[in-house]
Amino acid sequence: MDREDHKIAKGKKAQRTTLIGIGTSFLLVIVKGIAGIIGNSYALIADAIESLTDIFTSSLLLVGFRVASKPADQDHPYGHGKAEPITSLIVVLGLIVAATIIVAKSFQNLRTPHAIPEPFTLIVLIAVVIAKEWIARYIKKQGEAVESKAMEADAFHHRSDAITSAAAFIGITIALIGGKGYENADDYAALLASLIIYYNGFIIGKAAIRELMDEAPFEQFKAQIREVALKTEKVLGLDKTNVRKMGLDHYVDMHVIVNGKLTVEEGHQIAHALKNRLLIYFPTIQDVIINIEPN
Repeated sequence: MDREDHKIAKGKKAQRTTLIGIGTSFLLVIVKGIAGIIGNSYALIADAIESLTDIFTSSLLLVGFRVASKPADQDHPYGHGKAEPITSLIVVLGLIVAATIIVAKSFQNLRTPHAIPEPFTLIVLIAVVIAKEWIARYIKKQGEAVESKAMEADAFHHRSDAITSAAAFIGITIALIGGKGYENADDYAALLASLIIYYNGFIIGKAAIRELMDEAPFEQFKAQIREVALKTEKVLGLDKTNVRKMGLDHYVDMHVIVNGKLTVEEGHQIAHALKNRLLIYFPTIQDVIINIEPN
């Protein structure tokens, strides 16, 4: 599999994983919406709203992956990888919108007297927490495999659904045990869950902005690149090594120290040998720019 095929394969894997998340969310919207209305639980209805935003943002994520997987062209010599962190920010926006809707409706319900939720809603919530936590872990694992911040953001979007469900479970349990006077416990639980969603949206958004600003990837990855480079024949040392992430790819700039008495042609051959070595060892590296310096 060549480098472009590897990139396309990662893009397709990301799209398949996202489609699984969309299918799960669609099913849960129906289950939670019906159970929330029949069971008199706004916390469950808030959960259904959260799942609707999951479907919306995951659909945008599909578009983002298709754009990010496109090869470089004349107008985009570094590829279209920036579409991936931009999509992450859209997912974060979806989290913020979902949390805001939950806050608004919770305050509205707190001002409006209502009956205690039905006990069967607890069973629905347990099933929802298990399903959403499973899909969140699955998407996060796949996102780490293809090094996609957008997928990791989408994974937390699903986890936030599990969080709101867990909070609703606690709130409804308190309401059922406390009886009259505790009817609003699930509304307070929904408010607590919204705060957690806001906080994690901030964390995910910060990571996406860092990538858009070309912040250096993990030092461990840079150290691995330097270790492989130093084993290249006639490479005496390394000065600067800069790595930037572009969606599913990495681009490397290196200052390589060689014998100062070598000819230009010999230096050129060393640079090519080093570049080819890095491209073989690291499939996510799309290109390497090498500056030869005399010792």
